[in-house]
Amino acid sequence: MCAESPDGTDYRRVSSPKHTEVSVARQSPQRPDADEPQLDEATAATEPEEAGDTVASTGEADRSLWEELRIDPVEIALPAGSGFTLRAYRPARELTPTDVAERDADDPFLARGREVVEEEDDDETVVILDEEVAEEFAEADEEEKQSARKGDKAGADAEDDDEEEDTAGDEEVPVFLSHRGRLLLFKTPESLVSFIRSGAPHDMSQLDGWNELSERVEPADIAPLDEDTYELDLVVENLRGGHDTWDATLLIEAGEAARDLAYALRLPAVLDMLSAGSSLDDLDEALRATAGGGIGAFMGRRRLKKIGAQTASLGWRTIVGKISAVVDWRD
Repeated sequence: MCAESPDGTDYRRVSSPKHTEVSVARQSPQRPDADEPQLDEATAATEPEEAGDTVASTGEADRSLWEELRIDPVEIALPAGSGFTLRAYRPARELTPTDVAERDADDPFLARGREVVEEEDDDETVVILDEEVAEEFAEADEEEKQSARKGDKAGADAEDDDEEEDTAGDEEVPVFLSHRGRLLLFKTPESLVSFIRSGAPHDMSQLDGWNELSERVEPADIAPLDEDTYELDLVVENLRGGHDTWDATLLIEAGEAARDLAYALRLPAVLDMLSAGSSLDDLDEALRATAGGGIGAFMGRRRLKKIGAQTASLGWRTIVGKISAVVDWRD
């Protein structure tokens, strides 16, 4: 999935299938007693398969709730700890962005930037003194009419832009379990389920399947898939280790999570740091190339060597810090 944020930033989500292996323990054969009933070969052969089928079907049932409602449990590890939350993707037109007014009001730097100085326009009275001046005003009126015609043309162009915006409104964007610009993270599945059932206000209550989720979810359902588990706490340390130690999977997944969080929580500074053409975006593209194999992987490794490890680690430390600053930990 690829969507575009209001400031033109692309963010991507890459999913990798999770495979669940079910193994059935087999006991070494023992000599049967004559008095015990014996199973024929057909019955004995089918019993392990039936047991395996039962386990597999149970595993699918565990994910049925999330697949039906199109909401997923997510686990995010930050320097302060690891917590569970929820994430969903919906068309942008269906979502009301989180309200960050209260969050930003707590930041004195942001509050200072919002100060507006209002200026009053002075009323002016125009007096026409002679015919020559009147002709000048007539010419000015003609220019205004021409400008109006140009404005009509610009209006038509604006309608085309509106059509493009309508298309953008169909793009799926992320929404997290958040409230007033803060990400809600829970230390245990039980505390997350308790919050879901509490009826407390949050941004996900606008989703069409939320009421059903609050009635059906159980702590055992809070089991994120591997691709929905993000270790942001390891990113900076991994980058400091140098090019030879960089973990492509860790860094790529961290980038996906950071873009989603920055969009959903309205963190423009983080979006800008990960925007197309930035040094961290170049890092992401090079890592993806190395993971793809072939000649692309060779070129990707060459590009990675040109990226400064110190610059990358400092940039990511800033990103992790900004995300951590808007987390509301719940026990």
